[in-house]
Amino acid sequence: MSGNLYVVAAPSGAGKTTLVRMLLEREPAVHLSISFTTRAPRPGEQNGREYHFVAVDAFRGMISRDEFLEWAEVHGNFYGTSKKWISDQLAQGHDVLLEIDWQGAQQVRKLFPEAIGVFILPPSMDELTRRLTGRGTDAPDVIERRLAAAEAEMRHVGEFDYVIINDQLDQALDDLRAIVRCSRLNFGKQRGQHPALFAKLL
Repeated sequence: MSGNLYVVAAPSGAGKTTLVRMLLEREPAVHLSISFTTRAPRPGEQNGREYHFVAVDAFRGMISRDEFLEWAEVHGNFYGTSKKWISDQLAQGHDVLLEIDWQGAQQVRKLFPEAIGVFILPPSMDELTRRLTGRGTDAPDVIERRLAAAEAEMRHVGEFDYVIINDQLDQALDDLRAIVRCSRLNFGKQRGQHPALFAKLL
């Protein structure tokens, strides 16, 4: 039985990383795909935990060898997802979560049309501005670019199956967990999990 593939996207500052981390703490059966990136590690980040940090030349080599399920250039840096790792995990029946942008989500859907897309929105642009400024990790010009990019990214919300408004974090987490639980209860998944029972019924 194949596992579920969850694709979670959001503009910078919408709370995607926090929500995904909290989900993984409460849903240990969901495996996070760790992306490759050419950007420099932020304070506290570790190679192989948040990302696989690689040089631009190494990333381009992986592109040429068709090793990525999806890849994109975002804010001047490259990000990509290992095709082989995802396929192996799903074939073993593991649920996998991709934390990527809308461009990557489009690429994933071409190879995995059954992927479950979730888009996380901030409650307003004012709140998004407050969150990005409050991080204290980016220069003002970087924040301006991220806000401009966020408006463009949010126009792709209609390409996703589910939308979560991250106003109250606890409620947004409950919503994300509900999507995960619901996706495991459809007929095909239940039949795969309980073959003996369904063999008697059908």
